[in-house]
Amino acid sequence: LHIELRKWATVGVVAPIDANTLAKVAVGMCDNLLTCVLRAWDTDKPLLFCPAMNVNMWSHPITERNLQTLHSFGYKQVGPIAKRLACGDTGMGAMAEVTAIVQQVKHVLNL
Repeated sequence: LHIELRKWATVGVVAPIDANTLAKVAVGMCDNLLTCVLRAWDTDKPLLFCPAMNVNMWSHPITERNLQTLHSFGYKQVGPIAKRLACGDTGMGAMAEVTAIVQQVKHVLNL
């Protein structure tokens, strides 16, 4: 199925991508359908990822290293944004607004 989904898709969007999935993709793990699709992804096709995690996880150096790896694959990041998070902390780490994500999808599809 992951190969069929990879062939079918024109653009990939992972919204949200949490710290766990971000780390899995960065190191090439593929232990579920999403990470298998991303491991098989055609890097000539656009892929957008939208991080969402706690402010402390977002600011951790491991996150920066994982982001750099995804960027090196040609994947495009949308967000995150700063606001009050579900855990009650305030700061950077919330997923970008849906309208911003849609705008970026339209942009990569030249719509």
